[in-house]
Amino acid sequence: MIYLKSPTEIAVMRKNGAILKAALEKARDMATPGAVTKDIDAAIEKLLLDAGAKPAFKGFQGYPASTCISINEEVVHGMPTERTLKEGDICGVDIGVWKDGYYADGARTFAIGKISAAAKKLLDVTSEALDRGIAQARAGRRLTDISHAVESYATGLGYAVVKTLVGHGIGRQMHEEPQVPNFGPPDQGPELEEGLVIAIEPMVNIGASDVFTKEDGWTIVTADKSLSAHFEDTVAITQGGPEILTR
Repeated sequence: MIYLKSPTEIAVMRKNGAILKAALEKARDMATPGAVTKDIDAAIEKLLLDAGAKPAFKGFQGYPASTCISINEEVVHGMPTERTLKEGDICGVDIGVWKDGYYADGARTFAIGKISAAAKKLLDVTSEALDRGIAQARAGRRLTDISHAVESYATGLGYAVVKTLVGHGIGRQMHEEPQVPNFGPPDQGPELEEGLVIAIEPMVNIGASDVFTKEDGWTIVTADKSLSAHFEDTVAITQGGPEILTR
């Protein structure tokens, strides 16, 4: 069942989105050559707790950390460890926030120092695919108008979108209905309504779309070891159009 939020509920989620935005900015500033991913995770956890929020991922289905930090061919759900970021890496940081009964979810993929032209283009394309998906998040349109906007842009430039992982509704639960795929024909699925809040999150690969989960049970990587990028925002559908709560 799709649960529409009231303006009061969206106001709470907007505040949570502001905390998440600050956390992503902290991650961006720390994501430099030589940084240890466990240290980034600890700093983000402290920022969230200092803001009176909780890291939504920690303990979620047994996940052990506060953030997901995914490097290069890792698509999502990479676990922070003693790994050190290196010049030329790309690093996706996914953060969830819980406060006052509601969640916010967002991710960015950062360049670590100087990266290759191919990696830079991947980041640009994935970020733009997210923006194009968000532009379709308007009352009266259909769910897969978002999906089609993401896929058609990325695949039109020769990239692949991951099809086994999707965006989602968000609110009192981290994952609510509806699922928000990053692929599909337009004008399908439920009609988008004012009050719907969704996490839109393109995952785009330089190579093929196939992925698998590593032995740690969490980290999802590209099957062909190609680079992957992940961008995500929590978006509310309002009378005036899409409002990005995490920017």
